[in-house]
Amino acid sequence: MNQFLLAIDQGTTSSRAIIFNQFGQIIGQGQQEFAQHFPEDGWVEHNPSDLWQTTLQVCKEALKDAGLNASDITSAGITNQRETTLLWDMETGKPVYSAIVWQDRRTSDYCQSLVEQGYSDKVQQKTGLLIDPYFSATKIRWMLHHVVGVKERAEQGKIAFGTVDSYLLWCLTDGQQHRTDATNAARTMIFNIHSQDWDQELIELLGIGTVKLPEVMDSSADFGVINEKWLGAEIPVQGIAGDQQAALFGQACFAPGMVKSTYGTGCFLILNTGDQVLKSEHKLLSTVAYRLDGQVTYALEGSIFVAGAAIQWLRDGLKLFSHASETESLAQQALNADTVYLVPAFTGLGAPYWDPDARGAMIGLTRDTSVSDIVSAGLRSVCYQTKDLVDAMAKDGAHFNSLRVDGGMVVNDLVVQFLSDLLGIAVERPKVTETTALGVAYLAGLKAGVYDSLEQISELWQAEHAFHPEMGHDSREKLYQGWRNAVHRVRTS
Repeated sequence: MNQFLLAIDQGTTSSRAIIFNQFGQIIGQGQQEFAQHFPEDGWVEHNPSDLWQTTLQVCKEALKDAGLNASDITSAGITNQRETTLLWDMETGKPVYSAIVWQDRRTSDYCQSLVEQGYSDKVQQKTGLLIDPYFSATKIRWMLHHVVGVKERAEQGKIAFGTVDSYLLWCLTDGQQHRTDATNAARTMIFNIHSQDWDQELIELLGIGTVKLPEVMDSSADFGVINEKWLGAEIPVQGIAGDQQAALFGQACFAPGMVKSTYGTGCFLILNTGDQVLKSEHKLLSTVAYRLDGQVTYALEGSIFVAGAAIQWLRDGLKLFSHASETESLAQQALNADTVYLVPAFTGLGAPYWDPDARGAMIGLTRDTSVSDIVSAGLRSVCYQTKDLVDAMAKDGAHFNSLRVDGGMVVNDLVVQFLSDLLGIAVERPKVTETTALGVAYLAGLKAGVYDSLEQISELWQAEHAFHPEMGHDSREKLYQGWRNAVHRVRTS
């Protein structure tokens, strides 16, 4: 008898829902893009209503596409863009402001002041993170100080904070549950990854102790029940994980030393470090990979802010093509691919640079530079940034000879082959590339009894294709040096 799992995947540029059977096969899906808002330089916002309404709509679309009713679903999971921050009134359920997106840099000056006051080591020791606008905590503080009336309502105990998973859970359960999981909590900059509790010292330092924080649960747990009024029947929510940790889980990277890289709006390389917190000396992040039955598995992560977003910019901003599917054939026609570099620092540079004030640039343009050259540079920028992360991990003592990849960009053979060439290792693409959604479906299925072990889930993972390096060492080093020179020209620190 088939069992079905609903995965809600609320991302940065679109919401999607995918229904899997117990074998990890896609049965039905729905997806909707929504608007990005850029009120000022370096600011990125979403309308909370867009997040909620598109999520609800794609769940209905997925059920229809699968030919199923909500009553046919065994369990549901939520995976989400991490760090994106919402505050809402617990009496009305209404957000007090736009969702401030993880890419947003408006708190750069405040973060710099914390660094100058000497708090970097304390924050890294407790949270595994660097002080940066990327994380949720300073976004909370900004809303308390800049949105009229919010500070007063918070002092009355009526303002809730949540990352997108918490907000969606609140909406889906009709305000009955205010919860998150350990992977999302670990991205706030106020969660102690060693004690697995909200850190009161950091909360007081930032002055955000008046907001109601969600209860932190395992990644596979009984989070609540979707109210039947939304989809037609109650569905238990039994899995929650931030999108990158969900992808690690969906890639079955359960053993220490296994690593995956996801190519969505951004790019995120995560290495499983088991029960050990590996502190980086090269500006990578120590974080929670997942928490099951109270046991924490940790990870080392490198975060790139712009990957697929660069291709979206080439499409929507420069209008160089109509559909992302055209990029592979365009790039194959490039004659100057080795000399044109796009550094997509549209909202600063992430790991291993952490330069919030850097801005994008295109280097190496000549009169004969073509659209194909620029598209190729956009695709290659993602691979170069991955190389930055891999080199930083190597300096921290982490070495690996294969990489599992997923996300929308990896359907492009040209990108994955260049990635293998540049890294000099095998790159494995799975049969199911929607591993973010698959991972949270697995987490929900574990709690629901669809799966009885991680070993059972590991057996479901299958490679669709393995790419192997074809480029010589000298060519690889020459290309990468060109990238490093381009990055140097946009850096401010």
